[in-house]
Amino acid sequence: MSSLEGRVAIVTGGARGQGASHVERLAREGAAVISGDILDGPGEVWAARLRAEGLDVTYRRLDVTEPADWRTAVDAATARGPLRILVNNAGIVHVTPLLDETLEAWNSLLAVNTTGVLLGMQAAIPAMRAAGGGSIINVASIFGVNGAEGYIAYTASKGAIVAMTKTAALEHAADGIRVNAICPGGVSTPMNEDEPEGGVVPLTPLGRRAQPAEISGTVAYLAGDDSTFVTGTELVVDGGYLAR
Repeated sequence: MSSLEGRVAIVTGGARGQGASHVERLAREGAAVISGDILDGPGEVWAARLRAEGLDVTYRRLDVTEPADWRTAVDAATARGPLRILVNNAGIVHVTPLLDETLEAWNSLLAVNTTGVLLGMQAAIPAMRAAGGGSIINVASIFGVNGAEGYIAYTASKGAIVAMTKTAALEHAADGIRVNAICPGGVSTPMNEDEPEGGVVPLTPLGRRAQPAEISGTVAYLAGDDSTFVTGTELVVDGGYLAR
C-alpha cells in the first residue's frame, strides 16, 4: 500500500514547475490529487500525462484569489474522499527595489502569494476537520526568512506565510490538522528561468539550483505519516544557503 493511499490532496499552481512536481509525487505516493491552476492548457496536459501512467490526477481551474474557486475545488476534492492534504504552492514573483515598488504590483503579488494561502486554509480546514485531520503545506521561501535586495513584495509575502503557518498550526492542532511551511532556496522552474542567477547560486554551498523533485520529497514527507509530530515549523530546503 502506498503511503498516501486513500487520501485526497489539493495542490495549487499545479500546472508547471514545483507545483507539477508536487502533484506527481503525491499521486505516486497513492493520493488522489486535484491539481489547481489558472494555466489551463499546461494543467490539463500534465494531468492527462499522469493519468496515462495510472495516477489519479484531476485538473481544475483554481484562481487562489477567488473564494468561489476554492469552494468548488474543495467540493471536488471531498467528492473523491476525505480531504487530508493541501499544498499551497501557487505564487508569483517580480523584482523591484523598495522605492520603485508600485501599490498595484504589491497588491497583485500579495493577493496570490499571501491571501491565496489564507483563502486556501479557510476553505480546506473545515473539510479536514470533518475528515479527522490533515496536513497543510504552505510553500514559503528562504526569502521569507532572510531579506533579498530587489524583492520587497516577494519577501513580505513569504515572511507572512511563515507567520500564518505558525498561527494556523496553533489554532488547529486540536483538530488533528498539522500546518507546516517549506522554505526552498533557488529552484529551476519556468517562473524564475528569466531571472538572473544573482546571489542565489554563488551563495548556495551546493553550487546550483534545486530541481523541483528535490523539493517534492519534503512535501511528501510533511503530507504523510512520518511527520505526525511535526507542525508549526518551516523546513528549509536550500542547498545550504541559510547556513552561510
